[in-house]
Amino acid sequence: MIRRASRNDATGDRVLPPLSSAPVGAWRALAERAIEANGYYQPDWELAVDASARGRTDASLLSAAGDAGQLIGLLPVVPMRRIYRIPLPALVGAEPYGTLCTPLLDRDAAEEAVGKMLQQARNAGAHALILRTVSLDGPAMAAIRAVLARDGLEPRVLSAYQRAQLDATHDADELLRDALGPKKLKELRRQRHRLSDHGPVRFEVARTPRAVAAALETFLALEAGGWKGQRGTALGQHAGDATFIRRATAAMAEAGRCEIITLHAGGTPVAGGIVVRHQDRAFFFKIGIDERFAKHSPGAQLTLELTRHLCADPAINSADSTAAPGHPMIDPIWRSRFAIGDVLLPLRRRDPLVGAIHAALTLNNAAYEAARSAVRFIRGRRGKPG
Repeated sequence: MIRRASRNDATGDRVLPPLSSAPVGAWRALAERAIEANGYYQPDWELAVDASARGRTDASLLSAAGDAGQLIGLLPVVPMRRIYRIPLPALVGAEPYGTLCTPLLDRDAAEEAVGKMLQQARNAGAHALILRTVSLDGPAMAAIRAVLARDGLEPRVLSAYQRAQLDATHDADELLRDALGPKKLKELRRQRHRLSDHGPVRFEVARTPRAVAAALETFLALEAGGWKGQRGTALGQHAGDATFIRRATAAMAEAGRCEIITLHAGGTPVAGGIVVRHQDRAFFFKIGIDERFAKHSPGAQLTLELTRHLCADPAINSADSTAAPGHPMIDPIWRSRFAIGDVLLPLRRRDPLVGAIHAALTLNNAAYEAARSAVRFIRGRRGKPG
């Protein structure tokens, strides 16, 4: 049974239990039965996020139980006002640092789970549920659409794009030849050869908890030494983020669900990445490189090795790049795509508040895009001679 706890939520005086009250064993069992993989909503990862990650703590819990009391649905949520600074009665899927908020739904009771979770949101006073960075065409959204349709409702897509993923069922060398072509592959081989001038190039995969812990510290140093460190967004630069990633990777490694990959040139690590596993899918969470070796394309070299590693693993069928749309490094290498976006789920028919929530989100997105365009313009002007 899920413990109830008094907690203010998105909607005023009604309450949802804290995410930390979720029964971990039942959550793990649900993750194994989930109709769609989401490595970032596995309990060892998301509870570590919820405990200390910067700006991502103290989520609430939407959940559903089956007739036998088993957990059949789970989604961490936060109030709309917390994410968008808009005081309207809506809940938002909590972003687990991995930019994927597809809920966990039992494959044998997905629609039942959705129905109960949406009703729980209504009971808490929410008029809408907003799912950010959710897989738009996967089985979880199919179940959500079916349940909404029975109530005469339909989801409203707020934004959508195609995200790079790897089809790991193919031979890696054939996949890379098709994706990059002989000219680009020749150039990458040349860069790798030049990288070997600094010592033998080797690719290492840390899997055991001890190896993962050591490799993580190497990764954190690489990330902090690059552009993320310059912007102050590297994981190791904030105590809460560093605590989260150390806790999450350690727990995930114990269960065989986390690997840290590192590319070395001699004794120098030149690139590293964190890979999360869930069911038959991998998730390429983060990458860090040593900028001193940038002319050798260490991030691309690492991704080529990761591609070979995942394609050779019979347990993995696909991998989510977790990358922004049009990512200049990974998009040309991982050519498979899947649709991802933000979706508003109305919870009541003919509800004027849903229109207000939709309009507020549309204005918020427009303001965000305008700000991004202004930043790009300013950076472009700075790069031009006066």
